[in-house]
Amino acid sequence: MKSTVEQLSPTRVRINVEVPFDELKPDFDRAYRKLAGQVRIPGFRPGKAPARVLESRIGRGVVLEEVVNEAIPAKYLEAVNSGEVRTLGRPEIEVTNLDDGKELTFTAEVDVRPEITVPAFGELAVTVDDVEVEESDIDSQLDELRARFGTLTGVDRPAQQGDFVVIDLSASVDGQPVEEATTSGLSYEIGSGQLVEGIDDALVGASQGETRNFTTKLVAGEHAGRDAEVSVVLQSVKQRELPEPDDEFAQLASEFDTIEELRGDLRERVARVKRMQQGMQARDKVLEALLATTEVPLPEKVVEAEIDVRKHDAVHPFDHDEKQFAAWLEQQGQDLESFETQTREEAEKAVRTQLLLDTIADAEQVSVSDEELTQRIIYQAQRFGVSPDEYVQRAQQSNQLGAIYADVRRGKALAGVVRHATVTDESGNAVDMDELFGPAEGEEKKSEETATSEQ
Repeated sequence: MKSTVEQLSPTRVRINVEVPFDELKPDFDRAYRKLAGQVRIPGFRPGKAPARVLESRIGRGVVLEEVVNEAIPAKYLEAVNSGEVRTLGRPEIEVTNLDDGKELTFTAEVDVRPEITVPAFGELAVTVDDVEVEESDIDSQLDELRARFGTLTGVDRPAQQGDFVVIDLSASVDGQPVEEATTSGLSYEIGSGQLVEGIDDALVGASQGETRNFTTKLVAGEHAGRDAEVSVVLQSVKQRELPEPDDEFAQLASEFDTIEELRGDLRERVARVKRMQQGMQARDKVLEALLATTEVPLPEKVVEAEIDVRKHDAVHPFDHDEKQFAAWLEQQGQDLESFETQTREEAEKAVRTQLLLDTIADAEQVSVSDEELTQRIIYQAQRFGVSPDEYVQRAQQSNQLGAIYADVRRGKALAGVVRHATVTDESGNAVDMDELFGPAEGEEKKSEETATSEQ
């Protein structure tokens, strides 16, 4: 077999393949066995008819078609590997010549990873927010902790923000009841934003037994995007009473003896979270700097595939009803044209990011351990509320395990870039990225070896 690679653009190639017929003998043997098992010929047991008898019965063209369909994928992969072509997506294959008994030739046009020249990581510099812990941050954390130990008490007054109420709901569109929006005995915290828009305003000031009516747009279901008349009946009102933030509460809610010790611990927790947020901000800003200073040619077919996935995900909650989706967009202050533009911009950025980080991962020889992959799987499983085993089964069925591996690898590649970049806060202080991301693999190994030698 002979193959040549023709560069059509920075992101697309044409692979020309010539296959002598003598290399197709194994493919012919498989084709004869397969077709013989499908065709019944008098005087021969199934699958036992000789090749010449089989051809006289079904025609040489059927055999050739079977051989070509089986041979081309394998020969294409062979040509890709021999040419060291880094393909993206599926090829467009065209048989250019089929000279029976002599030669099969075909071409395959396919998107490829472009050559990307990345900047020196040490030249990247970004500024992130200062880590500042305010007393209000501590108060907020303390209030959340107190809320866990709060008690609900019935009150005889109109409902207020933050109250816990029991309500009956019903809705109609054009006078017709909406069954999925009808319920009774529903518990709800006013101000939580967990129900339809407008319900909080309707409930505030309502008394027990009172009915309030309001209009809202439905965001899901058969009537998504349409105005609905909603009726809410207030059945009961309770307010949450919080324990006093004193030493007794500190002993009840934590391992600390005094409220000051508890507040000190909360201060450390808040500072740790803000440092992590600072690290994520540094990561995002370094990535933006990378994208701004690096030319990444875009494979159009890959971009189009990414756009299709994003459109599918956007319309899926509306049962792929374009009219419902358009109505929802209008409710959000968008239209289909702006959605299309935004989707393309986001898809192009996503593809550029993937190509850039894959290039860096290759250059830095980034690998992913079983432990790292397992950690990502456990994290994703928790996000979707399923067991890790079930998540892996779903990923295998949808051929997503490779994508999960690639995502972890890209994250590690970006973390490596952030470690080399200059990161300072608004006050001009250098931010230690090793503290946030951990030391690089090579440096970690050196530290372990040094510690071992010192012992």
